[in-house]
Amino acid sequence: MTDRGALIVTGGSRGIGRAIAILAAARGWPVVVAYRKRGDAAAEVVGAIEGQGGHALAVAADVADEGQVASLFDAAERHFGGVRGLVANAGRADRRPVAGIDTARFLALVEANLVGTVLTCREAVRRMSNAYGGRGGAIVAVSSYAALTGGRPGASHYAATKGAVDSFIKGLAREVAAEGVRANVVRPGMIETDMTAGVHRDPERRAAVEATIPMGRLGRPEEVAYAVLWLLSEEASFVSGAVLDVAGGGIVIGA
Repeated sequence: MTDRGALIVTGGSRGIGRAIAILAAARGWPVVVAYRKRGDAAAEVVGAIEGQGGHALAVAADVADEGQVASLFDAAERHFGGVRGLVANAGRADRRPVAGIDTARFLALVEANLVGTVLTCREAVRRMSNAYGGRGGAIVAVSSYAALTGGRPGASHYAATKGAVDSFIKGLAREVAAEGVRANVVRPGMIETDMTAGVHRDPERRAAVEATIPMGRLGRPEEVAYAVLWLLSEEASFVSGAVLDVAGGGIVIGA
């Protein structure tokens, strides 16, 4: 369909991933919307992109399964002729005090947030790196501002997985810098998505959280998407190993 090469967006069916996929298509990227369960939501994103004249494909893939990750990239190559970009956005959250952490849920958190990021980035390097015959490309991992702060109460284990993502991408960026591949991180703060519905749909909780954000409000998925698309673009051609916070100024420190 095109020889530009596709952008794969994991977790692309909802929230931040959806906003990234739609903006990327509007900027000319053929987009592969990767999802794990919500095929209906992924189909809606593809429909929205195609309705605006863009090109998109929805592919089911569990990013913590290396066989499914390889199949995801195979599908992108068959449909669009190659892969030139990856947004490693898929992930999950879990909120509970440390004393109440459930081992099975914690391992699932690590698989989704860290293992999935490593496996998708590994496959992206194999397809895009000049060392493997690729044409180069760009990777952006969607982390979290929690990686810097340790998270809000009950989110320390979630924050730990995102901190590991930050560290991995910094190392990856140095490793593949001479191979035509850039890798960067975007760290969103509290963004209004399904994942944060418990906060933004409760007026009292929302007001309490917004009081801790210097800009005084939650972020929008589109605001994260703009940062991601800049890092994917040629405007960021000399940017790799960077961490870009999209968090409304961070956290208010009490007087």
